This record gives sequence, C-alpha cells and structure tokens, in this order.
Amino acid sequence: MKLFDGGRAPNPRRVRVFLAEKGLEVPMEAVDMGQLAHRSEEIARRNPLKRLPVLELDDGTVLTESIAICRYFEELHPEPALFGTGALDRARVEMWNRRLELGFYAAVAAAFRHTHPAMAAWEVPQIAAWGEANRPKTLEFLEVFDAHLVDNRFAAGDDFSVADITGLIACDFMKPAKIAMPEGLDNVARWYSEVSSRPSAAA
Repeated sequence: MKLFDGGRAPNPRRVRVFLAEKGLEVPMEAVDMGQLAHRSEEIARRNPLKRLPVLELDDGTVLTESIAICRYFEELHPEPALFGTGALDRARVEMWNRRLELGFYAAVAAAFRHTHPAMAAWEVPQIAAWGEANRPKTLEFLEVFDAHLVDNRFAAGDDFSVADITGLIACDFMKPAKIAMPEGLDNVARWYSEVSSRPSAAA
C-alpha cells in the first residue's frame, strides 16, 4: 500500500489528518505539486485526472478522492468513528461534511485557484471574476455555520468527525486565498481553536 501525497495541498492534508485521528501510518510517497509532479506519467496512469491524493493498494487497486480514501480506512478501522455511528449520526456527518465541502471548502478553493498568480498554469482558464465572486460566499456560509455551532460542539454534533476535518482545512486555506476571517463569529472561533489544537491538525 502506498499513498501518493501532495504536501500542504488541502485534499492530501485531509487524508493525513484523518489518518492521524485514526492513529494509522501508511507508507507515503511525496509528490512535488509545486513542480507539477502530479501531472507526471507516474500519477496520470494511476489517476487520469492528475490530482492528489492517490492511494494504491497492495493488489494494484487505485483509489482517488480524499473522502473516498477516508471512507476506505473507516471501513477497515471503524474506531474512532469519524463518519458517525448509527443511521441518524452518519446522516448528520454526511450532511455537514457536504455543506462544509460545497459551501465553504469549494468556495475558498475557487477564490484561491482563480485569483492567485501562482495558479495561472494550473487553472486554465483562470477567471478572476469567479474567484472574487466566491469570496463573499465563504463569509455567508461562515455566518450560517456560526449559528449552527451555538448548540453544537462540533460540526455534526457532540463528536469530532470528518466534517470537522473538512472545515478545518477550509479555514486554514483561507489564508493563502487571502480571505480574512470576519470579526464576531465567536462560535466559529471557539470551534476552530478546538479542532486546530488537536494533534492531528499538524499532520
């Protein structure tokens, strides 16, 4: 088994944080995304989308997409449960991970990919207006998330889950995307302080 890892890029980091929460160590091969090594033949023959992370199993089976890889490890190592336990809890985790992914994570990514000069060779065409349009979307979602966190310790309730990992990565991605965290979101600040202090956040 080998995990082709992309360093500080958000999606590879999601998997590393997840594995750290599980206490799992997986052999990793570093791929220098700054040098566009994720577009190499070595990666392309495993993932035609030329994106990371990529998990190659012992039998040659390849899994891509960060959440799919996390689900694979959840099935193999169900404790601690990071996708929820029981029908309702799992549905809540799925709901909030989806909300955080589409409403927050994707908007931050669009702002970064379509406005940062270093991404011009990656995002073709790079559409600055689309990047700028996503900045206020992130702030609108954070207001919704702040209200939700009034009565919830974590994204999906009382327990830390993969949804919190998605939210953590999106929050940290705001800095390179040049999106400032708004003042007054006290519940988001409390939540972020807790999730970013977990040892796994350093993965």
